[in-house]
Amino acid sequence: MNTKNTKKRGLWAIITPVNSYIRWAMVISALSGILSVIGFVFLAYVIGLVMGGTINLFGFELGFKEALILLASITILSFLTKFYSFVISHLGAFKLEQILRTDITTHLAQIPLGHIITLGTGAIKKVLLDDVKNLHAFVADTTPMLAKAIVAPLASMVALFVIDYRLGLVAIAILLVGAVLMKFVMKDSVSHRENYEQSQSEINKAVIEFVQAMPVVRTFDDGTTSFKRYNDALAKYRTNLKAWFGSTSTPAKIAMTVLSPMPTLLAVTIMGLFFLMNGTLEFAPFIAALLVSTGMADALMPLMWMSNFVKKSSAAAIRIQEIMDIPVLYNSNTHKKIQNTNILFKNVDFKYNEKDNYALKNINFEVKANTVTALVGPSGAGKSTVAKLIPRFWDVTSGSIKIGGIDIKDIDSQTLMDTVSFVFQDTFLFNDTLSNNIKMANENATDKDMIEACKAAQIHDFILSLPNGYETMAGDRGTNLSGGQKQRITIARAILRNTPIVVLDEATAFADPENEEEIIKALANLMKNKTVIVIAHRLSTIKDVDQIIVFDNAEVQEKGKHQELLTIQNGIYAKLWSNYEKAQNWDIHHIGGIK
Repeated sequence: MNTKNTKKRGLWAIITPVNSYIRWAMVISALSGILSVIGFVFLAYVIGLVMGGTINLFGFELGFKEALILLASITILSFLTKFYSFVISHLGAFKLEQILRTDITTHLAQIPLGHIITLGTGAIKKVLLDDVKNLHAFVADTTPMLAKAIVAPLASMVALFVIDYRLGLVAIAILLVGAVLMKFVMKDSVSHRENYEQSQSEINKAVIEFVQAMPVVRTFDDGTTSFKRYNDALAKYRTNLKAWFGSTSTPAKIAMTVLSPMPTLLAVTIMGLFFLMNGTLEFAPFIAALLVSTGMADALMPLMWMSNFVKKSSAAAIRIQEIMDIPVLYNSNTHKKIQNTNILFKNVDFKYNEKDNYALKNINFEVKANTVTALVGPSGAGKSTVAKLIPRFWDVTSGSIKIGGIDIKDIDSQTLMDTVSFVFQDTFLFNDTLSNNIKMANENATDKDMIEACKAAQIHDFILSLPNGYETMAGDRGTNLSGGQKQRITIARAILRNTPIVVLDEATAFADPENEEEIIKALANLMKNKTVIVIAHRLSTIKDVDQIIVFDNAEVQEKGKHQELLTIQNGIYAKLWSNYEKAQNWDIHHIGGIK
């Protein structure tokens, strides 16, 4: 399925890969609807045969026995066509589900990682699971029913007019009244549906956040304060649902009553009896008209409900197409080799979205090979953004980033990933063994290589102390380990990957004193003979680095070594260092004047 260039063309465009399944399912289902109508008409005439006589069908005289056999054959054929239409549609639905999930996950792997972060797990989960499931249900169940719901009323109407045009006009009049009422019911459904879908997405996001932060909730409160967003999302969902129901419930009940079989049957019965009594209508056609007229109403009711589901499926298709429309990350085919690990930011501007303010403005600095550069500054100054631009989590808005004199856009993704590794504040471990979590950094690594990396990361002895050693399960997101232990596992991964450039995003931020000492030793082993960029909050850890770059308001404000920056009058770094020193002298007795 070529969805990468797909534009917002709606529901029928996204199910194009299984069109052949859909067409066959709809044709066979329509045939089933026509056979059902023929069966009803023929049943009425078979009932008429009970009084005696024969049926003349295309020049053949049929008695009661022959007519009954033919009726049974029509009924069986109607059932079989209906059954096989759903078999075909379900085969197409499963194929579509496979195609969509494969294409979406492949596309997500090719777009900038920053977009994945921005979308959030709730939105991605909704698209991959809920929206794809909705399209599966649409193809599997709705398409055959849609064909039958359209063809069967038309066939019933034709049959009714053939039997007696007067009764046909009566049935159509009842249906038109119901259709006008239903149009009134559905007039505000688009806005209500959009609000409903948005509130569902908000609940998905809030639930994921609520579950992931459950330890914090249990520690501090019952969740009503810390997770007000979750409660607000539920309240918004309830409000939108009540508004939707409130504005349409009464007209919907009236319309459903009018469009149910009973009003049509009652009107056709009264008029049919009148015509029967004055001798303008025979008994068999009268019974046939009664059976066919109810078929019209029975077929139209599912059509109304399916209209609602079609709109829901269309919204799902658009959300999928919105993700598929995200441009993939440009990958160079030049396969240029990196000769050295100098890093150069030249006139770099960056904003996350076109409507956003600049997150970085006119950034210019150079990191020499095999040196350590620290990025410091207030929160939100742009430090982490700089680090994430190097591996192309995002592409720069303007300017360029070069490694070894080569623009990173001209370096293929695999080479770039083999050149740069990261250790972030927020570690992530899969629910797998520690061995597999570490070896994922280098699929070709041996057990000996892994053990050497773990020794360098100061985590080997701890792993051996576990009952299952390296085969111990890390738990979901590494819940079986402490923060410091998870951090050293990720450092072991980075050591095993052995890339020439390392980016550290305050790797000791959440470590306790004992773990911090071990982590610092591990980082020292990781940084040997590497080009290193450190995002620092603890200024004491960067006093001896080769270069400090100070960010503020999305721009580079100061550059230099520790002592050089301290001499700048009213400098940003000098103020940060002063605040840091004051914090080091703080203790609990300073709170509220306690002595």
